[in-house]
This record gives sequence, structure tokens and C-alpha cells, in this order.
Amino acid sequence: MPNPRAVVLDMDGLMFNTEEIYTLVGIDLLGRRGCSFSDELKDQIMGLRPQATFEAMIRWHKLDESWEELARESNRIFAGLLDEHLAPLPGLFELLVVLERSAIPKAIATSSCRELAEACLRPFELGSRFEFILTAEDVTRGKPDPEIYLAAAKRLGLRPPETMVLEDSENGCRAAASAGAFTVAVPGEHSRGQDFSVASLVVDSLADARLYEALGMGAA
Repeated sequence: MPNPRAVVLDMDGLMFNTEEIYTLVGIDLLGRRGCSFSDELKDQIMGLRPQATFEAMIRWHKLDESWEELARESNRIFAGLLDEHLAPLPGLFELLVVLERSAIPKAIATSSCRELAEACLRPFELGSRFEFILTAEDVTRGKPDPEIYLAAAKRLGLRPPETMVLEDSENGCRAAASAGAFTVAVPGEHSRGQDFSVASLVVDSLADARLYEALGMGAA
């Protein structure tokens, strides 16, 4: 799809290194309960909404707590790690500049809760640079269901095929592709082994020349 009319970005693992931080959170959270945060469990929950994430942890380790209890504790751990660990991923700021220079609207569609999404955007003053931010609280069905990307397209006033979605996880790409968006997979070290066969394009990073070619423009 040449020259998309808008771009919708996932956040965790796509804009920021938060998948690395969530790994530290998972190790701490489950370690307090004498449990491990295995690669298999991490792959299963990547891209899911908070409720689905913590319910998967509970099933995996047969925990007797509610997902809400785990979520509250996880959020506290996550917030305590941000100052030391949070970083934007390569190419993010350059991509935003190019989109703004070309007057291409951009939005965020994340499986994270709004509290954590805003906590990640705030240090870099990024919230105001997007048309809107959709979070786990804004949908009833999480990725890989297409609801969040259908909602993003509707709010942008576009048909889903007129939007480009950037995602780093298999669940996210499945959601975007099911919505009918032009789906660009940007796998990281945390997701490189996942199945991205539904993606329209797979690139190495947000700085990849192939991404800019698909946008119909040159890099910043």
C-alpha cells in the first residue's frame, strides 16, 4: 500500500524497550511467588491486554490470586524501573519527524493500560504528538482481535486499508492484518522467533529504508 493516509503504532517493544522492562517485572513478580518467568510464558502473553496477561500467568503457575492483584503489583514494579531502564527504540524520533513533516496523522494503539502508556510517553513529551492513544481500557477484546485497529481507523476517519500499522509482536500483527490494515512487522530480539507471515512487510527497525519506501518518502 503506497502512501498510507495515517500510521498507527503499537507502543511496547515498538516505540520503547518496554518488553525488556516487562521481562524484569515478570521475573520479580513471579519470583516473589517462587515461580519462574520462562521464555515460553513470555511468548504466550506478548501483546495481550493486562487481564489476559495476568490470567495466563495465573493458569501457568496455578496461582490463587486475582489478575487485578497481580496487575496492581506489576504496575508498581514497572513504575519503579522506568527512570533507570526506559529508552526509545532506534529510529522512533526520526520517523515521527518525517511523518509530521509530511502531515501524515499518527496514533498509538497499545495493549497496555493508560496509566503505564502515559508513564512511558511523559518523559519524552510524546503524548501531544499523536492524534490519540487507544489503550486496553478503550476496547473490550484485546489483540489478536482486530477491535483496536478497527477503532483506530474509525477514529481517524479512514478505512482500515488506508492505514499503516507498525507492530513488533505476532499477536499485534494478527490484529492489524485481521482489521485489513497494511501491517508492518518490526520484530525485536524479544519477538524475532514469532510468526509474522500475516504481515505485509517485515523490516529490521523503525529506521529501515524499506519502511520509508512503503510510506512513499525518504528518511529524515
